[in-house]
Amino acid sequence: MSAVDDSSVSNPSFESPSVKMNRRHGRSRGGFARVLPDFNIALDLNDHNFAEIEEMFYESHLLVLPGQTLSPKQFHDWASRFGRPEPHVINQFHHCEFPDILWLSNVVKHGVPQGLADAGTYFHTDYSYLTKVARATTLYSIEVPSIGGNTLFADQTAAWEDLPHAMKQEIESLMVRHHYGNRDDLNEASRTVASVLSDEQKELVTWVTHPLVMTHWYTGRRALYAVSGSSFEIEGMPAREGRQLLDQLKQHATHPRY
Repeated sequence: MSAVDDSSVSNPSFESPSVKMNRRHGRSRGGFARVLPDFNIALDLNDHNFAEIEEMFYESHLLVLPGQTLSPKQFHDWASRFGRPEPHVINQFHHCEFPDILWLSNVVKHGVPQGLADAGTYFHTDYSYLTKVARATTLYSIEVPSIGGNTLFADQTAAWEDLPHAMKQEIESLMVRHHYGNRDDLNEASRTVASVLSDEQKELVTWVTHPLVMTHWYTGRRALYAVSGSSFEIEGMPAREGRQLLDQLKQHATHPRY
């Protein structure tokens, strides 16, 4: 479930323990990904400790809160803290009561898929094909397969910071045209294509433009933005040359060190 960069929702406060966190895969410049092993969203969340959590998220880009047991409403309320939720264009797998929630599942019952299968099987940035970019995505795993269920993340701030100075100067003011899809695979029969839309859903997505390099509104740090997936063209650059640059940046930004 993704939240757009909008006003956040305030929920009632109650007393709870201070937030405790561990750092995973930390880098010397701020660290990427933090784990909150003892925080119970259903019991411990209030305005004070959410402010702590939100700051951790902005600084570390990725938070992991293991061992949660949440109702759909609790999950929706938690995600809404980060901003106004935006329903996914693939509406046939919306939660029946909370349409901002999208079901991801490989389960089929009586010939009917219970959720969106093979979602995001390529490196991508959620909602980069929308005019207003997402502030955050929340993923709540209920049942995970023993093999092949891992979700990978890459630190795009570190990827930007590691670029040579000359490359930074070359790309820092470029604008990129985005569209729903995976530029590396447009075959709708493939498993690495973007999840296939109906004709009606295709009418809802259009071309949008975003900066190639974005500055985070809270931290002031810069990052590469969506160099894989929905980024198809660079404005003012011949198509082939723009594609080559995007592919070069994608190879860099998805290196295992990130």
